[in-house]
Amino acid sequence: MENNLKRFRIVALLEGISFILLLGVAMPMKYFANMPLAVKYTGWVHGVLFIFYLLLLMQVKIEHNWNLKKTGLAFIASLLPFGTFVFARKLQKDIASTPSK
Repeated sequence: MENNLKRFRIVALLEGISFILLLGVAMPMKYFANMPLAVKYTGWVHGVLFIFYLLLLMQVKIEHNWNLKKTGLAFIASLLPFGTFVFARKLQKDIASTPSK
């Protein structure tokens, strides 16, 4: 079970990085450098990571009995720039306080 929490944290960080790259690099490249493929490929990667994030969120919610508030905060974090970084930091504290088997 702890492995899924760690996996979720890693995917959260990757999803956050892809979101920042999409907004901060690919979008300006599309509109200011006329390079629409930057958004196409970065957006595709971000979309796949977002789907993994949501699937792992549901799995972690079930395995760790997360309440609706914590699950909702995790979802909202995925919609905000830098949100998954903040949530991943909180997860790291949860992982550290969870006893190992």
